[in-house]
Amino acid sequence: MKDRLIGGFFVATITLVTLLSGGIVTAGILMVVSILGVYELMKVYSLEKTPFAVLNYMATVGLYTLLYIKQEQFIFPMIIFLILLLLTCYVVRFPKYRDIDVMSSVFAFLYATVLLSFVFRVREMEGGMLLSFYILIASWGNDVFAYLIGRKIGKHKFSPKVSPNKSVEGFFGGIIGAALLGFLFGYAFSDSIPFSEGYCALIAAVASIPSVIGDLAASAIKRNHEIKDYSHLIPGHGGILDRFDSVFFSAPILYYLIVIVNALQ
Repeated sequence: MKDRLIGGFFVATITLVTLLSGGIVTAGILMVVSILGVYELMKVYSLEKTPFAVLNYMATVGLYTLLYIKQEQFIFPMIIFLILLLLTCYVVRFPKYRDIDVMSSVFAFLYATVLLSFVFRVREMEGGMLLSFYILIASWGNDVFAYLIGRKIGKHKFSPKVSPNKSVEGFFGGIIGAALLGFLFGYAFSDSIPFSEGYCALIAAVASIPSVIGDLAASAIKRNHEIKDYSHLIPGHGGILDRFDSVFFSAPILYYLIVIVNALQ
């Protein structure tokens, strides 16, 4: 319990600094977190000491640099170039590496770098400091309500082979809880958030759904490879992917929901 509390305090502190700071501090912290996440996934596939891993780390630095200097139009070409380089390593070192190694490397980059980078995109929006907290509401807020509701009235298993403790009742309770938190947060900061409380509740609720899938997907990968945690970086919590698995999916969905709602208003 002591380790879990220390780890939780560390995660909370880093998260607050990331969301409150903005600019180069936010970009820098997210870049490091993404690199660690890439490392954890590459280690799952036994590729953490290969050229594929090095290329992913370099691409992660490149992506956050492009975001920070507001040159997003070069991100997609960079991803294409990364895939080309990964394939070049595969061909040059054939048959040492397999095609699945290339696919695993691309997945690790898209999962741990591209998806998480949307936290920075949300933070850099107008009113982004407050809007970025909806990532936490949609992921961690959902987790808390899902746990409480599931423990109280949960009877029907949601995905028993992946996570036996998650229930259908908890799933819907988490969505409702996220909507409630989104509404209250929007009401409390109505002067600074450019959306009505109703839109805030809707955004939080919809963004919480993929966070559940992200959580389960991360658990499924661990079960496939028979590991308990992705790493021991965070005391009592495991690794980056163990702690931020739901954030990886809620962040991009939240970003595009905000874009859509902005367009509708």
